[in-house]
Amino acid sequence: MSPPTTAQLLAEADSASKTDTKRAEALYKQILSSSTSTPSTSLEDVQQQKAQTLRDQETALVNLGQLYRDQKNAQGVAEVISLSRSFMSSTAKAKTAKLIRTLLDYFNTIPNSQQIQMTHSLETRLVGLQLEALQFKPALVMIDSLLTELKRLDDKMVLTEVHLLESRVYRGIGNLPKAKAALTSSRTAANSIYCPPFLQASLDLQSGILHAEDKDYTTAYSYFFEAFENLSSQGEDDGKALGALKYMLLCKVMLNLPEDVTSLLSIKLAVKYAQLREVESIRAVARAHQDRNLADFQKALRDYKDELSSDPTIRSHLAALYDTLLEQNLLRIVEPYSVIELEYVAECVGQGRQAVEAKLSQMILDKVFHGVLDQGRGCLLVFDEPKPDNTYTAAIETLEQVGKVVESLYAKTVKIA
Repeated sequence: MSPPTTAQLLAEADSASKTDTKRAEALYKQILSSSTSTPSTSLEDVQQQKAQTLRDQETALVNLGQLYRDQKNAQGVAEVISLSRSFMSSTAKAKTAKLIRTLLDYFNTIPNSQQIQMTHSLETRLVGLQLEALQFKPALVMIDSLLTELKRLDDKMVLTEVHLLESRVYRGIGNLPKAKAALTSSRTAANSIYCPPFLQASLDLQSGILHAEDKDYTTAYSYFFEAFENLSSQGEDDGKALGALKYMLLCKVMLNLPEDVTSLLSIKLAVKYAQLREVESIRAVARAHQDRNLADFQKALRDYKDELSSDPTIRSHLAALYDTLLEQNLLRIVEPYSVIELEYVAECVGQGRQAVEAKLSQMILDKVFHGVLDQGRGCLLVFDEPKPDNTYTAAIETLEQVGKVVESLYAKTVKIA
């Protein structure tokens, strides 16, 4: 005899929910834990059966939440959200967010202040998931709603977390002034309570990231070091500790101190990370930067693409570092010449002519060196740095002094008259 389908279990659970809530609860949980596998051999049948099972699980999830809501069982609603994780990994993000929101709304009918705190905690977690999924707009909408309620309740702990998430969201969309303001609000809330070490480390990490965005790598390094020490001493989250260490190494490279990378990896807390591929990627970048070798830098970016491109912070700063390294290489090539062919310059740096031409134009406009691009001949004309001409300044000063003399003579003639 074949086991009952999810549709059959769902119909049975719906009937039992009016008379035997315990049995209905067990049946809904059985549906949620059921596999989407099917004995059918046809691929089309398999896909249809899988889609039907997911629809039944979604219905069971909502019905189970309603069952707990009617029983005023907040812990049960929270358990439903935990049970939904495996199911939600198979559904679209928009549907997942809507479903979570529906389940969270069930807490509103449970008259207990603890459930309000649980709702805020779950909503904060949802914002974190939206941030990871790069859904910045819905995250900001939920943050605004959360902040209004939290300020009314004066819940400093959750307020600190939400402001920190707000800072990360604004940084993700490139609005640095608002990211800094949100981080300041988060630190203000944290100062009035006992801040757990992990949360303090997260605040330091975000502070370091924002200082790095302002090119203040010295201050950023100190924040990253504090976060790294804090996370390493906790021994709970090696992923975040490793991220802080990578940021520390990146700051050394951006400060033109690539030789410090090796010594930094010899300290006690960093030794266990020294041989990891993530750390080796930054070490390869540091070696290329120390040798000012553009080819090695590009090779490091290719060889460690996953490690260096997955983190937006590292990716953006390495792009700036690559731009600086390209500029230094171009200067080294063109400085000995008064006229040089663009094709030769492009060949020397291993870049396309169009990219080199655009970079040289930018350098000329930024007055990195003085020259003119002759596109007709395909050459770059390099000029010596012009000596400042003080004639204009001297003439202006002379006229000012003459003006004072004329005013003095006029004052004397008035007195004589």
